[in-house]
Formats: sequence, structure tokens, C-alpha cells
Amino acid sequence: MFIQQSKIKNTVFTVHDKDFTDMVDKLLNEKENEFIQVEEQKKEEMIHIDDWIKTQNFTSTKDIKVPEILLDQVIGQDKAVEIVKKAAEQKRHVMLIGDPGTGKSMVARAMTTFLPREELEDIIAYPNNDDSNTPHIRVVPAGKANEIVKAQRAEAKKKKEQQSSMFISIAILIIFLSAFAAFYPFFTGVGEPHIEYLILGIIVAFMLILIFSRGQMGQRNTMNQVPKILVSHEKKDAPPFIDATAAHSGALLGDVRHDPFQSAGLETPPHQLVEAGSIHRAHKGVLYIDEINTLNLPSQQHLLTALQDKKFQITGQSERSFGAMVKTEPVPCDFILVSAGNLDALKGMHPALRSRIRGYGYEIYLNSSMDDNDENRKKLIRFVAQEVVKDEKIPHFDRAAVGEIIHEAQRRAGRKGKLSLRLRELGGLIRAAGDIAFEKDEKIVNQEHVLAAKQIAKSLEHQVVDRAIEQRKSYKSFKNKGSEIGIVNGLAVHSADPSMSEFSGLVLPIVAEVTPAGSQAEGKVIATGKLGEIAKESVLNISAIIKKYMGKDISKHDIHIQFIGTYEGLEGDSASLSVITSVISAMEGVPVRQDVAMTGSLSIRGTVLPIGGATAKVEAAAEAGIKKVIVPKSNLNDVLIEDKFKDKIEVIPVETLTDVIKEALTGPGKETLLQKLKEMKPPKITGKVELESEKKITADQNFNIKNKEEINLSKSQSEEK
Repeated sequence: MFIQQSKIKNTVFTVHDKDFTDMVDKLLNEKENEFIQVEEQKKEEMIHIDDWIKTQNFTSTKDIKVPEILLDQVIGQDKAVEIVKKAAEQKRHVMLIGDPGTGKSMVARAMTTFLPREELEDIIAYPNNDDSNTPHIRVVPAGKANEIVKAQRAEAKKKKEQQSSMFISIAILIIFLSAFAAFYPFFTGVGEPHIEYLILGIIVAFMLILIFSRGQMGQRNTMNQVPKILVSHEKKDAPPFIDATAAHSGALLGDVRHDPFQSAGLETPPHQLVEAGSIHRAHKGVLYIDEINTLNLPSQQHLLTALQDKKFQITGQSERSFGAMVKTEPVPCDFILVSAGNLDALKGMHPALRSRIRGYGYEIYLNSSMDDNDENRKKLIRFVAQEVVKDEKIPHFDRAAVGEIIHEAQRRAGRKGKLSLRLRELGGLIRAAGDIAFEKDEKIVNQEHVLAAKQIAKSLEHQVVDRAIEQRKSYKSFKNKGSEIGIVNGLAVHSADPSMSEFSGLVLPIVAEVTPAGSQAEGKVIATGKLGEIAKESVLNISAIIKKYMGKDISKHDIHIQFIGTYEGLEGDSASLSVITSVISAMEGVPVRQDVAMTGSLSIRGTVLPIGGATAKVEAAAEAGIKKVIVPKSNLNDVLIEDKFKDKIEVIPVETLTDVIKEALTGPGKETLLQKLKEMKPPKITGKVELESEKKITADQNFNIKNKEEINLSKSQSEEK
């Protein structure tokens, strides 16, 4: 009995015939697709950006008002902004996870605007007369620390001047007495003057002044009593925002500087060597740490302690330093932690630290794209104006130039009906276009400047791919005309860095050859080209598809597959479609059209699955002179190629392997192969399929049962005798 359930009306049908079940399933899928298409048509369809931008009421971005509040400048992260406002008002910790350039640092910095207004505090380190290695910590209202230290220094200076006057007076008195003693006999007529007395007095006075100037007396002790400011604010200062990204342990947690002079009265008092860390300078404010997983685990543990206790002692971070002996009293560090990173940042986080953030705050996953609608397009217009205002060196953009920026946001989103929120990269394109206009002494940036900026501001990967395509054309490593047996022009994305939204496509020739098996036991699938794990697994899956659709036993054949030009390695399963096509061509002897390239993943049931980087791959094929590109039907709406490529290439959507064979293969044998695929049905499974291990266990059990029966039979026969 088979049960089929409709996804449209949740209706359940119970049937007993396999063919009827297939028919019902097909009808349900068709109805569901119709339902989805109707729903999509109901959605508002935006007109082309070139027509839409003409309807906007502005001449240049100079007419666009830029919000003054930083959080209002964040684009496309409405949910994150709402949560951050709430977190700031309630003083909750926040973890921001998302792709680079989506506005994590801007959101964090804007939190300080919504923090509840409370009095900031200054932190001062005082000497400890009982234990000099444990300086006292004192907290005073903002602005008071400078007054206290200034008063202490003035008092110490006054004492210093008094001591200086006293020593100078004593030196003058010594010189005067020595002179009196030297010339007294001469003036009284008793004898000759004793000049040596005068010289001795001058030497004594000089030594006294020297000792005083070197600070060997009480003068130095007086200055040592002056406290040191660790954290200072003004009364009207906004709550601090401290960016501690990539900070080492000393910069993050505080440190004690090494003192090379540790004796003979030349040492610096320990409280003067104490340096506040980022966690202390963020007191009553926000501490922002991007890529928090780069912090080592001990630093994360100390950070967790600071979050829990809201105070943390400062000690020397180096065991070999003099500062390792110094440990202050607990220093206040009541801050809001905003940690950020990509999804992989969660793997390197201390579990207890993440638990603390989740328990006393929010975790937010930022959007990497937003819907392509009228409201969001206007937000991107404002974004261009914001970037021009921030840069302060480039001209404003006219409407056509802004429209080209929005069009680029559509392309980089990788999906139809979406706009990219990788705004840092779009900002780079804006500045490049502005630089071109500035170089030409233009007062406004136009569409031509943006198009020129796209060429000079290409990513390194894109530049490498352009050069590789030219080299492969000259060396003829792939063809774009004619037909060949077992050779398919596949498509790949070169160095798909997740930190970038702009992919670079590449033509990847794949060659297959089928030979008699080298081993009598079984045939092998041999793939070369520095493949990654996923790529290797996708190659192995083709054996199941060949058995199902071709009806051939590959145990008698070795299948050799070569990925040409993959010097840097290949990963992913988007070449599955190209691999199976080349193998079928080699196995059946049917040529493959070389003016056709293809990309797509393939399930072991022969269904074409979606892939990434569709736009970049199609554009790479067009650059290489290829006329047609086969892509998964589910990716058709994701193909947003430049206008210059639209007349050069035809995009063909496919759903099944049969669709691919129809478009890619040519020549004698094609129709026969299609007929074979149409008639071929996968074998029905009527019972349990045992694994090799299960077969072995069953055989062992049967062997044991047979032995027991033979033993029992022999016993019974012996008893009868």
C-alpha cells in the first residue's frame, strides 16, 4: 500500500497500484507547480531598473537626505536594528553573525546612541603603601580624575620646588662657609688663605646638587605618590565604543608594563606601570569584538569572567615580565559585549561564553540580501548618498549612475527578485567610480564612470580567471565549435571565497574514457584533477545513474574521468551533470556539442539540482565564445547576466538527465540513446537488500545451524546403534 499526500490541500489518497501512484504523484506535482506559479505572479513584479530609476524624484544624490542617527543608516537589517535597540535599552549582550560587509560594525557602533543615559565613571590607580604590588583602584565621576591628578601633581610639584630651594640654599651656605674658612686667616693677618677649603666646599655643594637632580632623595618619593588615570571621560561624553577586534590579551584585559630598573631607587612604582585594557575602557559602554573566534580560549575565559563579575583585575600578561608580580584590585568593567563573525565563528567560541551571551542577550543572523522592491531600491539610493558623504572626496552620482549601482546589487545577490546587502563591496565600486570622475575633473558621476569602475575594480579572482581564459583559448585547452566524444565543457567558480559576493566563472573541460576493467573482480571509477571530498563523492554517484538509466554493468569497465586545468583543486558537486554527460558520450560513442557548456548537480535518481554562482558561470561561457549554456531549471531566475552578454549566449534550463542529453549530444546514435533512456526503468526492489556485512552474518548463522543439525543427527544415529 502506498500513501500519497498533496501539498496543496493536505489531501491523503490511499491506493494499491504502483503505476496509479506514479500518475497521482505526477498530477499532484503539476498542480503544485501551477499553484506556485500563480502565487509568484500575484507578487508585485518590479519594472526594469533603467525604467524605474527615471521615475525617481531626484537629480543627483546631493538631493538625498542622509540620516543623522547612525542606526538609521543601516540598510536592509530592520530586524537586527529592532533587536539592537531593545538590547541597548535593556543593556543586553548581542552576537551578530553574518557575511562580511553586511553592516555588523555599524550596527554595533550605533548601539551607544540608544544606551540609557547614566553617569560615566573615571578609574584611577593609587599606590599601596602596605603592598606596592597591589595598587588601589578608585572610581570617581566623569571629569573628576583629571582634577584629582592635577591637584596631586601640583602639590607634588610644590614640594619639589620647596626641596629644590632648600638644597640650593644649603649648597650656597656650604660654599659661603668654605670661602669664609679659606680666607679668614688672610683677612685677620694670622696666615695665608687656604684655597683648598674653598675647593672642598664647592665639590661638596656640587655633589649635593647632583644627588638632588638625580632624584636620590625624597623628591622622587613625592612624585611617586601621584595616582595614575586608567580611564578618563568628560562629563558630556557619549558612552564609549571600544573596538577590540584582533586585540591580544594585554590590550583586551589590561597589562602591566615591564620596568627595566627594579632597584637602586630607580624603579618606577607599580601603579604607574598599570595599563587599562579594552574591557575597562568600555566601562558603561559597548565592547565590540569582530571574528571573536580568533581570541584564544584563555582570553575568552577571562572575558567571560569579566562579563559575570563586571570587574577584572589587571596583571602582567607576560610571565617573564616584572609586571607579572603586580595585580591590582578589581577594576570595574561593566560593558555590553557585541561579538561578531561569520558562521564559522561559532565553532571557535568557548561554549560557556556563547551560553552567557544567549542567556543574557540576543543572537542575530544578519541578512545577506533583501527583496527587490520599490522601498528597498530607494534605500540603496540613500546608501549611495551616504557613501559619497562619508568619503568627502568623490562627486555625487546622477540617476543613471545610481541605477547602475542598483543593477549591480541585483547581480551580486545571485537570485532574481533580490538585492545584495554586501554593501562594503558595493561601496568599493562607488568609490572607484567616484575616483574615475574625479580624475576626469567631472562634477558628477555618470553611468559610464560606473561601467568603467566595474572593469578596473574587478576582484583578484576575476582578473586571474580572465587571464586563464585567454591562455586556454591560445593553447586550445577547450573548444567552442564542433563536437567530440567524451568531452564536455563544464563550468566552475574560481576560488569562491565566502567573504565575497562577486564570483568569477571559469570554463572547465571534462574528458571521460571507458575501457575494459583492469581487474577481474570489479570495474573502477578513476577521477584525476586534485578533487575535494564532495567532488569525489559526486563522481562516484555516477555509477548508480549509469546502472539505472543505461542498463549497463560497469563492473566490467573502468571509467576514467579527467578534470583539465584544476591546478588549484576542485570542490563541490556542480560538475556532476558534466561528468555523467561525458561518461555517457564515451560509453555510447555519441558526440557532445562543443558550443554547449553546462553546470548542475545531479541526484542519483537523475534529477538536476540547483547550484551556486550561476550568473558568473554563464558569463564565463559567453566570454569563452560558447553559444549555449545548460543550467538547472531552478537556477533560471538566478541568471542575471550583463546586457553585453545577452545576445551572445542562450541559457537552456533542464530538469532531468534526458533533457541534458537532448540539448548536449548530437550526431548518429543520439535518437537511439534517447529511446533507450525513455524505455529504461529502474529495477523494482521486492525485498530487503542486505549489506555485505549482513550477508556474512547470515552465512555464518546458516553454517552454525547446519553444523548443529549434523551433530544432532550423528548423536541420534549413535544412540540407535
